[in-house]
Amino acid sequence: MKTIEKEKFLLVEDEAESLTDFTSEITRNHDLLKDSNVVVDLRKHHGIQKEHILGFLEVSNFHRNLNRSFVIVNDAISIDELPDELIVVPTLQEAEDMIQMDEIQRDLGF
Repeated sequence: MKTIEKEKFLLVEDEAESLTDFTSEITRNHDLLKDSNVVVDLRKHHGIQKEHILGFLEVSNFHRNLNRSFVIVNDAISIDELPDELIVVPTLQEAEDMIQMDEIQRDLGF
């Protein structure tokens, strides 16, 4: 797992041998991520399946309960196939936009 500090979020990139290993690594290391908005970059995974994305659901819910954003970047899965609790966008720019919108909503008390 490689992390890159950005202005408003922490970008997490996959360096694991499998997507399942990467999901497990993020779950195990969540304490290192919990104080930041997180963008998980899965753009290199073109053949990703719905089940792989669902592997992030628990850590995403936990992270959002801490009033932090958790956004996954991948364009292989339609958001219509995923639960509303998961935020999946096709580009890093859209991930950054989602985080800005989340921060505005939190500032307004939503």
